[in-house]
Amino acid sequence: MVKMLRKTSDEIKKLGKDLVNKIAKGQNPFLDVPIRSLSNVFYDQKSKLIKLGNRSSKRFLFNVAHIRKFVQTSEVAANAKDLIEAGKHISLRQAFYMMRRTIPGTNIDIVDEQEESNKAVEDLELITGYSREQLNINANKNGAAAGKIIIKDKGDTIDWSKLGSGGWAIPSNTEDIQFKKVNAKFVLYMEKAAIWERLHEDRFWDKMNCIIVASQGQATRGIRRLLSRLHHEHKLPVYVLTDFDPWGFYIYSVLKYGSISLAHISDKLAVPKIKFLGLTAEDIDNYSLRKYIIKFKDVDKKRLEQMRKYRWFEGKKDWQRQFKKMKEMKGKVELDALVTKGVSFISEKYLPEKIKKKDFLD
Repeated sequence: MVKMLRKTSDEIKKLGKDLVNKIAKGQNPFLDVPIRSLSNVFYDQKSKLIKLGNRSSKRFLFNVAHIRKFVQTSEVAANAKDLIEAGKHISLRQAFYMMRRTIPGTNIDIVDEQEESNKAVEDLELITGYSREQLNINANKNGAAAGKIIIKDKGDTIDWSKLGSGGWAIPSNTEDIQFKKVNAKFVLYMEKAAIWERLHEDRFWDKMNCIIVASQGQATRGIRRLLSRLHHEHKLPVYVLTDFDPWGFYIYSVLKYGSISLAHISDKLAVPKIKFLGLTAEDIDNYSLRKYIIKFKDVDKKRLEQMRKYRWFEGKKDWQRQFKKMKEMKGKVELDALVTKGVSFISEKYLPEKIKKKDFLD
């Protein structure tokens, strides 16, 4: 860990020295930033991951169109270097306030909105090759985990099976967590905290000898890295449990293939062998859930059409059938509807049967 922090700090210093040297030589200093857009992202058939292409854009200090972003990225780099050397961490919101200062001799602030500081952090990730967590800038916690796992985190030994009803709160940075003992057959990730709470109260993780992980909506980077590490380091299968809706399918897609916005670190966050264990069109008919269909809004229809055309879903008959059935239903069904079959139906019947039958979508 210390070695990695030193490497990160050295990379930022190298960036700064390069800019200073260009100025000393009378050159116009610039930052070479990889382009992070759909035009520079591709699906790699071999790795089954969404990856960033090799196109980049130069941002010059002495260019009216570039100077603001140049200064913002330089500022966040200076702050990250100080944080690493001090051994301190800040949140994205705090990074915004650290950057929001007025340039001497002017009435111009370096940043006006947090969106600007967030993008500057992302640019620094792309330039240095280090994630924001390795730059000591973290997002908010948003997830929980439980199971027969013992970890070491910041010197503390933590047993995920003995943390009461709340489970282990997953931090933004899960890179440096040490797994001391892992006793599980698989990992089950779900998009909803309420479903996690039902499974946790029923001790599903104990009965099925698994790990249960949840977020609230799209998984954070910390959760995605945690799933990736459990899969790659401990060879655990990972299953995704979501609603039958375009957004649930999108969550699965991001976990499996990566995302356009984070294509530069897909290899660290995505799990290409992940499988879908959530609600399907067949489940809706098998468990008589059609009466609980929630009608689509225009935004849902748009997302469904986008998903159907993704390259990684093209030619996959099982997935195309789900998209077609969903379009025909003109709506979505939530996992919560399973409670109509019994409070613990999802943990006592639905999931055990699907897992036993290996009723997955890949």
